[in-house]
Amino acid sequence: MPIAVDIDVMLARRKMSVGELADRVGITPANLAVLKNGRAKAVRFATLSALCEVLECQPGDLLRWEPGDATDG
Repeated sequence: MPIAVDIDVMLARRKMSVGELADRVGITPANLAVLKNGRAKAVRFATLSALCEVLECQPGDLLRWEPGDATDG
């Protein structure tokens, strides 16, 4: 997928666990893992907003575009 998710980077910078982030954002650890591992097909703006609020970052700190890996799936 051409969109890469950098939640791991922000978790490390904030010294926060996946479980703590999931609890604070209000999603399941399993759904956060799907997003974190780049397997999600979509993300709600409300979820992205909550992630940014909890991690004190901008959406661009969590998501980036990587050219050349586009597939229609």
